[in-house]
Amino acid sequence: MARRPAPPQYEAITEGVRIRVRPRFLHDESEPGRSHFMWSYSIEVENESDRVWTIARRHWRIVDSAGRVQAVDGEGVVGQTPTLSPGERFSYTSGAPLATPSGLMSGTYDLVGENGEEMVAIIPAFSLDSPYDTSRPS
Repeated sequence: MARRPAPPQYEAITEGVRIRVRPRFLHDESEPGRSHFMWSYSIEVENESDRVWTIARRHWRIVDSAGRVQAVDGEGVVGQTPTLSPGERFSYTSGAPLATPSGLMSGTYDLVGENGEEMVAIIPAFSLDSPYDTSRPS
């Protein structure tokens, strides 16, 4: 069996908060014949600033290859509101289903500082690609 290449990594930095994303197509959880395509994405948030930040809310924009847009908003990430001191990292993995074989995700985190200051950190846009997307050149 051929080894699959490592998934690409996407990265953005907002005022010293670095966010890295690594999406991965989940072959075993996808059913192309039923228009069900599943990805996981691993995110690492690293606080390179000199301030303490808490991830209070997340905002996602998911666009499938048919142009359908889905917005996902909620408290924290994966049921947590992690606080990151300078130099600390927080990592988690979540998932995204689509009815098409490809799409794009982008978003933001609302961060709150220890003195009540607020910042919007950019989550880099990343592509959700599968081998079932025939619209892409091979």
